[in-house]
Amino acid sequence: MKRELQTRNNNYDLFDVFDDFFKPMFFEESRELRTDIKETEQNYELDLELPGYGKDEIKVSLENGYLTVSAEKHAKEEEGKKYLRREIRESTSRSYYVGTDITREQIKAKYDNGILSLVVPKEPPKKIPESNYIDIE
Repeated sequence: MKRELQTRNNNYDLFDVFDDFFKPMFFEESRELRTDIKETEQNYELDLELPGYGKDEIKVSLENGYLTVSAEKHAKEEEGKKYLRREIRESTSRSYYVGTDITREQIKAKYDNGILSLVVPKEPPKKIPESNYIDIE
């Protein structure tokens, strides 16, 4: 894509020309786990992309209402080879707020073909009192 010099207040902003050049160095794409979230009447269903990770390299935890998914693998160094650039992630994690009324036992997890599927029940609706007034005897 060809970029042209742009003017701002009749001054050339030379750094605009280099936006695309520096972008890979300083503004890398997000390394967060890509997630699809669906809602049913009873649950939230999360599908997370975790290609290249084994089931034993993935951990799912629940703490203070946050569901955290993390994956970590250890890179194997090959003798006689030197990396010039490494873009394959060795670890990643992401947290989702699911509420404090959810327990670990209520969450279902399944891993198949690089997709981690989580089923999280919705919190039961809280009963709203009809009135905030207190009866006086």
